[in-house]
Amino acid sequence: MAKKTIEISVEEKLRALYDLQIIDSRLDEIRNTRGELPIEVEDLEIEIEGLEKRAAKFEGEIKEQNVEISTKNEVINHAKSLIDKYKAQQDNVRNNKEFEALGKEIEYQELEIQLAEKRIKEFSAKIDHKNETLNELNDRIENQKSHLKFKKEELEGLISETQKEEDYLLGKSSEFAAKIDERLLKSYQKIRENSANGLAVVGLERGAPKGSFFMVPPQKQMEIAQRKKIIIDEHSGKILVDDELVNEENEKMKDVIKF
Repeated sequence: MAKKTIEISVEEKLRALYDLQIIDSRLDEIRNTRGELPIEVEDLEIEIEGLEKRAAKFEGEIKEQNVEISTKNEVINHAKSLIDKYKAQQDNVRNNKEFEALGKEIEYQELEIQLAEKRIKEFSAKIDHKNETLNELNDRIENQKSHLKFKKEELEGLISETQKEEDYLLGKSSEFAAKIDERLLKSYQKIRENSANGLAVVGLERGAPKGSFFMVPPQKQMEIAQRKKIIIDEHSGKILVDDELVNEENEKMKDVIKF
């Protein structure tokens, strides 16, 4: 058996929308008390992650260059052992040709040692520079982690002060949203997302929508007061309700959002 859909009047829809707006606006107020703290915490976390990646990259490069130094030291040790070997062989040569050939081998190994020593100096200079940069990075990471800890504690303190009320209101928001049909609720949520102050449903103040300077024509004001259809302000894009409805719902919702 198909579920029976309960139709509600446009006026009931408008009241439900405005009630939801009251709850969501209070939630906005609570979150706004946290100011820029959530963004600051997120930015610090991203910055620290980036710094740690850079530090890890430097550590990897230093490790690679230390391996290169070890390799060059092995080249030097091998060349020295060959030089000792060739010098010993020179003592037992039969002619000048063999002596000169061994001499050239000794010269070649001496050049290998000089080249390896030069490369070791270059690697050592790079390691010193990278270590200096790495130390600066690690100092910055520690400072930012300390700053992040302070900011997180500050944010957690603010959240703990209002968490129970926020949880209560979130439940009420879901409860009141369930009274509104899906299409209308999506429109409300979209208007809220596009609104700088989070307002999607507003009353009229001196003939203009709250927060707007554009007057609503008298004929349209009458239509709004009749509550026969959902009327969207052509300038602000917000759903419009009349002052009487606003006053009635504000009074009714005082008990609902009281915490």
